[in-house]
Amino acid sequence: MDRLFGLDMQLIMDALQFGASVFVLFLLASYLLFNPVRKMLKERQDGIKKNIDDANADKESAAELKEQYEAKLKGIEKEAEQILSEARQKALKNEAKMIDEAKEEAARIIQRANEEAELEKKRAIDEVKQEMIAVASMMAAKVVAASIDTKIQDTLVDETLKEMGDSTWLS
Repeated sequence: MDRLFGLDMQLIMDALQFGASVFVLFLLASYLLFNPVRKMLKERQDGIKKNIDDANADKESAAELKEQYEAKLKGIEKEAEQILSEARQKALKNEAKMIDEAKEEAARIIQRANEEAELEKKRAIDEVKQEMIAVASMMAAKVVAASIDTKIQDTLVDETLKEMGDSTWLS
């Protein structure tokens, strides 16, 4: 035994048996432990990748929805402006219509007033004629009663006309 490390057959067999045992244990551990762990890691990796893809898809969808909402908001602002513009135009048309109706009503009122004024003027003329007839009758009665000559009669007519006024005969 003077060697530190002696190779004999027993040692080689033990080493081979130990190596085969380690290899079998490695295969068994690989089948029972490493493959399920690899599978679990692969599934976890795939899940994380799927979550990331879903998050990116959600982000893109959210961006798309945001663009749609912004477009709708712009459309709503334009639509609101259009509605206000139409309302203004309708208001202006209504205003013009009301002004026209008011002018027509004013014209009718003026026409009625003119007609009433004409009627009043005719009534006044008729009244003046009635007064003239009454005055003439009174003059005739005075002439007959007084049996006066033509000079006195002309004087009475002139006085009567002055009493009635010149404007009565002019209208």
